[in-house]
Amino acid sequence: MLRLAIYFLLALGSGVASFFITNSTVVNMTAGLSMGLAVPVFEQIAQNWERVRILWYSLRYRNQSIRISTSYLFKIYIDGKYLLIRGSRWRNQFQPVGGVHKVSPQGSALLSAMDVTDDDLIPVDAASYRDLRVRVPGKNLFQFFQWLDSRVGREDSPWREFQEELLASGILPQDKFPHIMHNYLKHEVDPIRWSEWAQAFEILVADIYELVPTPEQTQAFKDLAATQNAEIAWVTAEQIKRRGIIPGQPPSIEISAHSRRIL
Repeated sequence: MLRLAIYFLLALGSGVASFFITNSTVVNMTAGLSMGLAVPVFEQIAQNWERVRILWYSLRYRNQSIRISTSYLFKIYIDGKYLLIRGSRWRNQFQPVGGVHKVSPQGSALLSAMDVTDDDLIPVDAASYRDLRVRVPGKNLFQFFQWLDSRVGREDSPWREFQEELLASGILPQDKFPHIMHNYLKHEVDPIRWSEWAQAFEILVADIYELVPTPEQTQAFKDLAATQNAEIAWVTAEQIKRRGIIPGQPPSIEISAHSRRIL
């Protein structure tokens, strides 16, 4: 962002100067410099588009309280199908393994200094305590996302939800999963929107991971797929896109909208 600001100011200064200089040679030089600097300005904007967008939000919505919910999701893909799990709060819905990031005491102190408060939309209980589901003053949005990207004082591993949802629940054998390997796929920051549900402007953030199972772990998933378990569903990409609907068949399951993130 600093480099972008420097390029922008130099390009702007060169462009303005060309209007006040009478010497044609110097005018051509300053105009050429301005045009030349415009290229790296646009390159920097493209490379930092997400930060530019958040900076704009922090100005546009500076007097609003913005609801932010950040989560991580697992792409578990075995033999052409994706593993989804029944939601803990919305029991009629299936979704990827994962959940909302947790914040450490250090992170809570940093958020408090930004005047960030807990979101009251979902009651705080033992399961949701320290969830990174918060209300951020619009003027502090850029600072908040800088903190989020730093990963300081917040959960930075998808292991907890994997362990809670698949191992502690008994869905998978714990002895086959003393540890897991995963690839980090992407970081998604949705455009700001008005949420009727929350009655507030809202930004949803998600980190997507892909499980890389060992051969033994892959076999454990195949054994799971061969059993009947009402807490999980193995679905195709088309089913995820259609929210569980299969053309020509009566609805059997409902798939969450955010499941599309793992495709």
